Amino acid sequence: MVPFSFASQEWLMTAGRALYWPREQALLVADLHLEKASFFARHGQMLPPYDSRETLERVALAIRETGARRVYCLGDNFHDSRGVERLEPHAAGMLAALTRAVEWVWITGNHDAAMEASCGGALVDETEIGGVVLRHRAMAGETRPELSGHYHPKLRLVHRGRRISRPCLVASADTATGGRMILPAFGALTGGMDAADPAILSAMQPATAIDAIVPAAGQLARFALWRAAA
Repeated sequence: MVPFSFASQEWLMTAGRALYWPREQALLVADLHLEKASFFARHGQMLPPYDSRETLERVALAIRETGARRVYCLGDNFHDSRGVERLEPHAAGMLAALTRAVEWVWITGNHDAAMEASCGGALVDETEIGGVVLRHRAMAGETRPELSGHYHPKLRLVHRGRRISRPCLVASADTATGGRMILPAFGALTGGMDAADPAILSAMQPATAIDAIVPAAGQLARFALWRAAA
């Protein structure tokens, strides 16, 4: 895990695309998209139906790695609001065990806006913890420190003639807000949007700088995405 500072507090970024907040003993993950494969199967595109198992195994590993006592899921928890009903028994058992083991908070997203709290944990639209807003989609104009998901950001670049694409954290810097961050998608079956896409840059305003951040060799590598005009 790699430490860094955000909102005047210490955080850790795991190799598995999650954030850990030591002060709150909280693990934060975004865009699990559980039961995405079964959603596509219902519409004729047959995919291996094990994405939920793999995603929940990743969550369990991150909890063990960090010792988290709380988990906050930042929206698009299931690929659709009926995904809870499609969980096969093994994955349902895994989820039930996790939500019993730790304090679990589901923040609803655009994919699961009608999600019901029928699989353990608490269900909220958004929340504020220790002065940091947790929501699914970054809100342009937000003046408080904010953590969100939704965009599945990926850093895309060309290095030595090779095209490279990696899930990344997108972080903004602003003296008034203290900064905001968009987490990479955590789910096993999720795509991604170019971190420099105008939709992401617009959602992160106001800002003086916006960077993509990826863990590399025990450090966090930062790549400039946008800078305010001098």
